[in-house]
Amino acid sequence: MNSLFAYSKSYQYVLSFIFLLPFVAISQYTDVINSNRPGVSVSAYAVGKNVVQAEMGLFYEQKDHTLLNTESNIWGTDISLRYGLLFEKLELNYEGTFQDQNLTYLNFELVAKRRDFSRNRLGLKFLVYDPFKNPEANKPNLYSWRANNKFQLKNLLPAVSLYGGANFVLGDNPFYIGEPTISYRGMIATQSRLTPRFVLITNTAYDRITTDDPELSYTISLSHAFRNPKWSVFVEHQGIDSDRYSDLLIRGGIAHLLKENLQLDFNMGASLKNTPTRIFFGIGGSYRMDFHKDSLKAIEDQEADQNGGAIDKKAMKKKKKEDKDKGSGAEDIDLGPSKKQLKKLKKAEKKKKKESSEIDF
Repeated sequence: MNSLFAYSKSYQYVLSFIFLLPFVAISQYTDVINSNRPGVSVSAYAVGKNVVQAEMGLFYEQKDHTLLNTESNIWGTDISLRYGLLFEKLELNYEGTFQDQNLTYLNFELVAKRRDFSRNRLGLKFLVYDPFKNPEANKPNLYSWRANNKFQLKNLLPAVSLYGGANFVLGDNPFYIGEPTISYRGMIATQSRLTPRFVLITNTAYDRITTDDPELSYTISLSHAFRNPKWSVFVEHQGIDSDRYSDLLIRGGIAHLLKENLQLDFNMGASLKNTPTRIFFGIGGSYRMDFHKDSLKAIEDQEADQNGGAIDKKAMKKKKKEDKDKGSGAEDIDLGPSKKQLKKLKKAEKKKKKESSEIDF
C-alpha cells in the first residue's frame, strides 16, 4: 500500500464526526473581498456572517502519461460557493469542478471521452484560533516603521481552522468508477501573516475517507501584495499521495482587485513528474454579495476610550476630505501604517498623554 498511513473504519467515522462539529465564534469580517483564488489552497478565515461569495474560473490542461503512453486534452470550469453561516467564524462551502477530457491511447490509436465532475463536495470550515483577535496585542509600533514591516518570529503563529465535508459521486462518473456515492474529507488550514505584504497558508487534508483509495495531501502557498495593494502574486506547492494517484505540483499566478467586492485572476502550473506530466493554466474571478451587519455592543460592555475619546471640532471637515480621497476599496487592505501615519499617531499619543496629566480644579 502506497498511501502515507493506514486507517480503520472506526477511525474514519470519528474523524468525520470531529470535523463536522458546530462551533461558536467572534468577528473576522473584512471590508474587502478575500478570495481563495487563484490557487487551490484554502484560507483559515471565513468570509463573514451573511456574506455570499462566488469564486469561478475556466482552465485548460495538457496531461500525458509516459508509462501508459497516453495523451489528454482537458477543458473545464471550477466553482466555489462560500457563505458565512450563523457565526462570523463558520463557513459553508461548496466546491465543484466539471471537466471534459479527450484521452488518447497511443498504443491502440483509440480516443476516449470523459465528461463529469472531478470534484463535487460540500463542507463546513470553522476558525478555532485567531492570533489577531485581540487588537490591543497587535497595535503598531509608533516609534518604528521598520518594526511594523519586518519579519518577526511571532508572525509565524498562524490562524487555524478545521474543515469537515463530504464528496459526492453521482451516477456513472468515469473519474471515480466503483466509488461510493458519499465519502468524507477532513482538513486543517493555517494562515500566517509573515509581514504586512506576505501571507503563508498551509493545508493538510485527508480525502475520500471510506473509499478503497483514500488520499492524503498538503498545500503550501505564499502570497505577496505589491506597493499598489490592488495587485498580488502567489506561488504554491501541492503534494498528493494515494494508491489511485500521486503527484507533486507547483503553481503561480497573479490577482487584481477591480473593486472592493470583485477580484480577477490568472494562474498556471505544472507537475514535477512524468507519470503523468501536467501543464495547465486558468483565468477566473471572485465576486462577493455583502449582506454583513456588525452586531451592536451595549455601551456598558465597551472598554474605556474605545470610541476615539473626545470629539475633535474639525472631525466633520476631516471626514469630508477622507470621503473625497477614498478609492475603490484596496485602501482597506491592511499593509500597516506608513512612516507619515506613524508620525501623526506618535504626535497624537503625546498630546493625549499631556492632556491626561493636566489636573482640573
